[in-house]
Amino acid sequence: MIEPQVHEDERGYFMEVFHRDKFREAGFDLNFVQENISLSKRGVVRGLHFQWDKPLAKLIRIVRGSALVVAVDIRKSSPTLGKWFGLELSEENKKQLYVMPGFASGFSVISGEAAVNYNYTAVYNPAGESNILWKDPDIGIEWPLNTEPILSPRDAEAISFADWLKDPRSDLIH
Repeated sequence: MIEPQVHEDERGYFMEVFHRDKFREAGFDLNFVQENISLSKRGVVRGLHFQWDKPLAKLIRIVRGSALVVAVDIRKSSPTLGKWFGLELSEENKKQLYVMPGFASGFSVISGEAAVNYNYTAVYNPAGESNILWKDPDIGIEWPLNTEPILSPRDAEAISFADWLKDPRSDLIH
């Protein structure tokens, strides 16, 4: 979790979203090459997405609304393989989540709608991307949902975590 310094006054606020030197001091040498934004309504779940060719890191923040944002370790050699971490990000708390390469990520919108901003360390490659089923029982994410989520066809038909681990492409993620 990254909690940026926010300077607020009667005019509004100013916050530094990314500072390369400060991230380097924290041990993350990042070079963002692409920035994306998505807008989703309450009940939408997007994910669990990841890129295996070329694995990428993401810096995720919410610029409007709120969402539970999750990261799942999908690195076979990791002692935390299959473990997930979730954090409510919102325009109010201004927190960010850094998702390292080798992790799948997703989110569930809590507010009426949420605008989610992503910075990538590699260019998006649709031919090198995959996704794991958002409700995979082997992962067990506790999504803040009262009804069935709104999903894209791709997310509704995602593979299981177990099937991903059997896929030879999973060996490309370290």
